[in-house]
Amino acid sequence: MRPPAPEDVDSWGRLGWRAAPDLKILEREHEAFRALLIDAGAELVEARGEPGNLDSLYVYDPALIVRGGAILLRPGKEGRLGEPEALRPDLEAADIPILARLEPPATAEGGDTVWLDQTTLLVGRSYRTNDAGIEMLRGLLPGAEVLAFDLPHVRGRGEVMHLRSLLNPVSPQLALAFSPLLPARLVELLERRGIRLIEVPEEEFATMGPNVLGLNGGRRAVALAGNPVTRRRLEQAGVDVLVYDGDEISRKGDGGPTCLTLPLV
Repeated sequence: MRPPAPEDVDSWGRLGWRAAPDLKILEREHEAFRALLIDAGAELVEARGEPGNLDSLYVYDPALIVRGGAILLRPGKEGRLGEPEALRPDLEAADIPILARLEPPATAEGGDTVWLDQTTLLVGRSYRTNDAGIEMLRGLLPGAEVLAFDLPHVRGRGEVMHLRSLLNPVSPQLALAFSPLLPARLVELLERRGIRLIEVPEEEFATMGPNVLGLNGGRRAVALAGNPVTRRRLEQAGVDVLVYDGDEISRKGDGGPTCLTLPLV
């Protein structure tokens, strides 16, 4: 995880955040989020990230963790191009070797990647992840099946629409999803794999209902506060839901709990 810093705040406009964050609340929310994960049993590694870049809070996007190390990605958002190299020393300090990095014209962001199992990587073809990026990942992961799915246009290039905006596994056999926007081929794949989908209602899609982080093998999940129907459906499925306040760290920058964390194991 990468905590916010005072020099980050002024970058909110050029990075397309919805509004200027309040630094004190931003720091307080991030600290509470870190404490929640520690209480749940997580060991946290703090990253330095790229100074002066608010998007550096969303450490999931610059790298893809694979067997044996990490691949540095190449964000499709111009303001984030410096993040992969900025994350390199943090990963290496955590004993995660850098195996490769994407090169132009390839682009890919972590939010468009979902490991369905140890050998199946789902990749969203979005405005942030292009065909060249997907093909490069296929070449770098010969032992994995890399399956690409076109993501919807919805509100266009200026809106963050990652694969994880629509689908997040909670456990190997349970996932949270906003299925009206899922590609049909992806729904069919999940059905064939016997993965149960918990539906996020339409009114909670815009408030980042699908962006949930699974913990403890799926027995727990971390969710952004303010999505009561999604929370109730998860609890009915036997998942203990931990909620955090994230108006500053999540809603203003469109980054939920999966974006704020990069699992290293």
